[in-house]
Amino acid sequence: MHLRTILMGAAACALLTGPAFAQTSTAPAGTPPPPPPMHKHHHHEAAATSGSDRLDLLEKRVEEQAEEIHDLKTQLNGGAATPAAPVTAAQFEALQNQVYETSAAVKQATTPHDKKLHMKGVTVTFGGFAAAESVYRTANEESDIGSSYAKIPFAGPGVSSSSGNGNAVSIGHMGEFRMSARQSRVSGLVEANPDPNTYLSFYGEFDFLGAAASANSNESNSYTPRVRNLYGTIDWTDIGLEFLAGQSWSLATLDGKGISERTELAPPTIDAQYVPGFDWTRQPQLRLVKDFDDQVWLGVSVENPQTTIAGTAPSGLVDLTVNNGNSFSTAGANGTADAEFNPGIQLSINHIPDIIGKIAVEPAFFNGNVHLEAFGIYRDFYDRYGTTQLNVSNHDTSGGGVGFGALIKAIPGFLDIQADGLFGSGIGRYGSGQLSDVTYAANGNLKPLQENMEMAGVTVHATPDLDIYAFGGREHESASYFNTAGFGGYGNPNVANGDDACASFALSGSCGAGSNLQDVEQITGGVWDTAYSGEFGKVKIGLQYSYTYLKALPGQVQAAGPVVLGQPHTNDQMIFTSFRYYPF
Repeated sequence: MHLRTILMGAAACALLTGPAFAQTSTAPAGTPPPPPPMHKHHHHEAAATSGSDRLDLLEKRVEEQAEEIHDLKTQLNGGAATPAAPVTAAQFEALQNQVYETSAAVKQATTPHDKKLHMKGVTVTFGGFAAAESVYRTANEESDIGSSYAKIPFAGPGVSSSSGNGNAVSIGHMGEFRMSARQSRVSGLVEANPDPNTYLSFYGEFDFLGAAASANSNESNSYTPRVRNLYGTIDWTDIGLEFLAGQSWSLATLDGKGISERTELAPPTIDAQYVPGFDWTRQPQLRLVKDFDDQVWLGVSVENPQTTIAGTAPSGLVDLTVNNGNSFSTAGANGTADAEFNPGIQLSINHIPDIIGKIAVEPAFFNGNVHLEAFGIYRDFYDRYGTTQLNVSNHDTSGGGVGFGALIKAIPGFLDIQADGLFGSGIGRYGSGQLSDVTYAANGNLKPLQENMEMAGVTVHATPDLDIYAFGGREHESASYFNTAGFGGYGNPNVANGDDACASFALSGSCGAGSNLQDVEQITGGVWDTAYSGEFGKVKIGLQYSYTYLKALPGQVQAAGPVVLGQPHTNDQMIFTSFRYYPF
């Protein structure tokens, strides 16, 4: 082996084990340092600079050793210089063994051990989990691991399925138990820094909760295969500006840090529909965010629109473009989805995206333990109608609302408090309860429904492996009805709830309470325990209980005799279990 190679290896070894390295390393002995991180925020840049300083020091030491090698080589070749002491065979063998050890140490130190792929300046990170989960419900929602809060059946036979003998059987009197692996998830993140001030990323996340025949864009796109997130970002770190394009959580969703993708703070429930009162969608969008010194963030986005509608239209209208269930009222091809959609689904008519603006603040004097948000939403609702075939025209109605979000680390590392709320008109699609956006006015216009939604919860990190959480939330919608041009609108007490079929003692009839809802409320709690965490990944076990209460607007509650108003209500108790394996 060439003596120059031996001594250069020894120099590298001395650097890695010497005082300079000891001062900069905080890892346990024998632990290889991680590769330089992809940097998006300013604190990442500091880490990269520290790595650059160590590299400069290594290069300087190698240059010094090269000079020493040159002098020693001159001495060994009978040069003018006289060696201070001859190099013995034993010393040479010891130096050679040291080089072998140094080579192995350098290889280990420079080889990433982070379960990522590193190639040509690009880092690929895999994620996701395999889930084995179950749910028991006291009222049969006929749902998978994600609940349908607004469709919890009332106790009467109005919401029914057909039994083998053809009799109507109320599923409101029946429980359900299901096991599911469909919330299992796969994800991948690709990152690169083409230059010191530019960060690029591409992120994809998918699960298996798609439902082809009933897929929609109301809140979380549920087409098959089901895309949760699929977007790319460009972040110019020197000017604090980021652009996002693709499908992601709505800008209205609470973030855990600034306004940053992949920090969205959903309640930690097993239920895939989270908690009523939680503000969110996952939709295609374009987003621009400005960061002011990691303390204030401003963002604006244009997001995919969708209108949900309930109630009764006035009589005498023709060519109504939006009807119950977001469909055309007239039969034919225009009412059915065509290319790239399942032929069995129907979509609302929209021509302006939802527009959302948001500000997030993290005051420096709280050391990053307080995160506050405020946002506003503008929405447009679009239909076409007339009283005769000759005066049909298009009509626009505006809606929207204002909201807030907060994350407070009351006891850092132990107790987290989070809350959000949204108030306005035509905002139903942004709540987990999925109350309706609009109904009809007496003139045929779509009329946004007034709604408010709130959620709050706490998470206790009892130990490094055990989290305990409790959340509560509600969504409340106001009636909007008319008694001219027929009896219609939303929550009309003359027609809203039909007859006593909503009551548990009824034997027949049709219950209309489910399409005239006033409140969805829930309290829930659960635990997540990390049963294993090590070289082979992580195993988490979860248990959740929830109580959900559903109440309709006042309406008639008996079919015959004097008019008696009441408010039909129902509830559902649910128990969830989850066993998840995270390989990455």
